[in-house]
Order: sequence, then C-alpha cells, then structure tokens
Amino acid sequence: MAGDEGTEDAPRPFDAKRRKHGNEPPLRESNGYTRHESESRGKSRGQGRSRDRDRDRDRDLPSIDDELPQPFDAKKLESAKKRQRSTSPSEQPRKLKRPGQRARISNNEAAAIRQRHEQRERESAQAATDGTTATAHAGQGGINDIVRQHYNAVPERGRDWRKTGSRIKGLRVFNNWVKSTLIQKFSPDEDHTPGAQQQGRDMAGAQGHELIVLDIGCGKGGDLGKWQQAPQRVQLYVGLDPADVSIDQAKDRYRSMGSQGGRGGGRGGRGGYRGGRQPQQQQQQQHLFDARFFVKDCYGETLDDVDIVRQVGFDPSPMGRSGFDVVSMMFCMHYAFETEEKARMMLQNVSSALKKGGRFIGCIPNSDVISNRVTKFSERTAEKKEDLVEEGEQPSEDKEEGEAEETAEWGNGLYRVRFPGKTPEDGIFRPPFGWKYNFFLDEAVEEVPEYVVPWEAFRAIAEDYNLELQYHQSFKDIWESEKDDHILGPLSERMGVRGRGRGPLLVSPEEMEVANFYVAFCFYKV
Repeated sequence: MAGDEGTEDAPRPFDAKRRKHGNEPPLRESNGYTRHESESRGKSRGQGRSRDRDRDRDRDLPSIDDELPQPFDAKKLESAKKRQRSTSPSEQPRKLKRPGQRARISNNEAAAIRQRHEQRERESAQAATDGTTATAHAGQGGINDIVRQHYNAVPERGRDWRKTGSRIKGLRVFNNWVKSTLIQKFSPDEDHTPGAQQQGRDMAGAQGHELIVLDIGCGKGGDLGKWQQAPQRVQLYVGLDPADVSIDQAKDRYRSMGSQGGRGGGRGGRGGYRGGRQPQQQQQQQHLFDARFFVKDCYGETLDDVDIVRQVGFDPSPMGRSGFDVVSMMFCMHYAFETEEKARMMLQNVSSALKKGGRFIGCIPNSDVISNRVTKFSERTAEKKEDLVEEGEQPSEDKEEGEAEETAEWGNGLYRVRFPGKTPEDGIFRPPFGWKYNFFLDEAVEEVPEYVVPWEAFRAIAEDYNLELQYHQSFKDIWESEKDDHILGPLSERMGVRGRGRGPLLVSPEEMEVANFYVAFCFYKV
C-alpha cells in the first residue's frame, strides 16, 4: 500500500538499545568516521595539511542528532528576500524591433479602427448639433443608442406622401402586404373558424377566445391596422420598442384609430385589459382592441419587469398555459445578433411570453442572399489577384495612407449593403454572431449598423427555447405562392401591390431586389 511504503521509507531516530553486534553499522568515532576510514583518510592526506584544519573540519560536521528529521515549524521560515531589479541606463535605450507578422495589425483591422474613429466623430458632431453632451457608450449600449437615435430622428411624413411622393412606395406597400400575409396565415388559433371576424362574432372555440398579441420592435405602430384586420379578433395588443419617440408616435396612431367613427379608445374601454371574456353585445359594439405601449430593450433585458407582460403570463417552461397567442418581430430581430447573449435573451423573452401553441412570426434579412453576395465578392477578389500575377505584378497587402480596404458591398439606386471589415470567403458566418454590416435604404434607413442572422444557426438556437419552425419563405417566394389566394390576392390589389383585376405587379425591379433581401418566418412554441 502507498501509505505503508511511506512509513517504511521514513528515517528512524537513533536507539542505542537496539544495536546488536554484527548486525548494525560499525561505530563511528568522535570525528564521524569509522576507525578504518580514519586511518585510510590519514594515510592519503598530504603532509602540507595542518592538524588545526582537521580539527576545524571535524568540529563543523553535524552530529547524529542533527541528522534526525525535525518537526515542521512555520514560525522559523524566513520571508523571501525581494530581488532588486537593476534599471537600464537612460543613456542606453532599448533597441526597437520591427513587429512580426503575427503582431502587426491587419489591413482589415486598421480599416475597422479608422471607420470606428470616423463613426465616433460623426456621433460627436451630431451630439454637438443637437446641443447635447457627447457621452461615451461602452459595451452593448453603443449599437442600441445608434439605432435608437436613428429611428427617433426619422420624420413622420404621413400616409399621403407614402402613397404618392415616396420613391419606394412600391416597396412599402409590398412589405406591408407580406406582413399582412403573415398575420392572416399564422395569427389565428388552429381551431379558429374562417370568416368569423367578418360576421361580427368570433367562433374560435367554445370559449370565444380573442388574441393577445405582443409586438416587439413595434416602431411607430405601423402594424396596428393590420392587427385590426386580423382574421381572429384581437383583445389586447402590447407594443414594445427602445425608441421613445417611436412609442409616442405609436400612441398617437392608436388614438387616431380610436377616434375614427366615434368608437372610443379600445376594446376594454377605460378599464383596459381584463384578462377575461366580455359580453357579446359589448364585443360587437367595440371594434378596436385595447393597446399598451412601452419603451423597452427586448434584447438586453428580460420582459418579466413589464407589468402587463407579467399579468398576461411570462413562463419559460414549455408547459406554460398562460401567455400571449402571438409574438411579432418585424424587421428588427437582426439587431439581437450583435452578441450571443442578446440573441439568447431575445429568444428567452419570446418563448417565455408565448403560451404553449403560441406563434412567433417575423421578418429578417435573408442570410442566403448575404452569403451569396459575400462569396461572389471573394471570388472577384481572388480573380483580381490572379490577373495581377499573370501581368507580372505581385499583389500587395499594404495600402497607401487614407486608402481603405475593399470590402463586400452591393446594392442599387435604392439600397446599399456594406461590410466594414473582412467577410468569410466561403460565405459561412462562423461564429454566427457579431457580423456587422451597414444598411442604407432611401427615405428610410441612413447607414444603420445591422447584423447577419445565419438562418440555420438561428433555427438551432430557437429549438433550445422550445420554438419549432413552421414556415420560412423569401418575400419573392411568398408573392409567387400567395398572389392568387382568394383572400391575399384581392388584398394585394386593395393595398396597391398590383393592378386591379389581377393586374401587373406595381413594384419596380429595383424595389423587388430590396424586398428579396428579406425572409419571413413562423415558429410554434411546443
């Protein structure tokens, strides 16, 4: 055994009583040596050595008691002496070495640094123009503030201008039609009876259930009218957005809807959402749902601290029976993919807010389109380098001062996508978070940073939160599959997407290219 071996190997104290003739080592003399050893050593010593030196040596030898192991005493330990570090003479400075390739900043990193510096200068200039004090934003707050400031600054031009004066009016109505399609197809419960809304009553089940909707990133309330026309009646609508100006505009839009036709402020009257069934006569008289609006960051914070959300039900477990029927996230989820923490917080909020069987619908940038564009850019870059080699020139990674690194960029006269840094040559974004690009859309978005949402990664993470995919289509494919639907087809004519009588598509090729930059989805909570 290991313990026994340690005991046998330990030194034993000297015991004179245990000595036996012939079995113990020979006795040593006072000088520590046996008589035979002393005689041998004496013969070998030179005549030049003095007897005094021999006596001094013998006196310094340890005794038998000194050789015995002594008990450990921490008090006798001496503290380590601090080593004095010599300073280099000032007149002899260290010779600087040129950093190796691994230590140098790459061209992409240098370009990214320059762009971040320019971005900070633009933010400071904007803050000075507004008469505010520039504040340094760190961590997750930086991008959130940029996006919030942008959408707060977008002017409200009115419906008439959007229908007549806008250069992207075809794109606007087409995107709105796609969102209406999602609401028409996936907002109703599975047992909802089609046509009940038009009949002035809801026949969705024995309980007469009405929808409770959570709209994350509701913006200015542009989808309020779409929910008013939902096939299953909406009882409560909760709109959340980080931009406070947008929330104020959404409240104004809701009040305007309530004042039209003298229908009051909402389905619940002044009492608001009651969480229960109302008398049928009252339901038929009040046509506008109850709505609540809050300024909220739904990606960096939990929704558990929003009172109305907690009242409806906020349960992360898959067996939760209470909660919202639908969570909608239109054209905003890509901001959550700045970091994995934000993406998971977003999905945690969605899943916890949904009841079992609830639907999660939304629109995001099409990662397949982005990957194809990035791959083509990498191929063109490689071809340029090959052409230089064939012409006898050596491709150089060094750039002149002020010359920016060429990065993936594409668009047309209406929109532009530009990556500030290096992109993967194969178009596969690994890891799936933090791949920033700048997006510009005429009349709508001014170079706002957005993030790639790699579809398969998003789908896999959603499964971790009990969200199962039911639908995934590009905007172009949605149009091809739904344009002749008996409900969605006529709706496209009324909204101005196509001419009357199944007329031609009223969306220009440039606008359609922008629209195809997006996909729509629907998940069910299982």
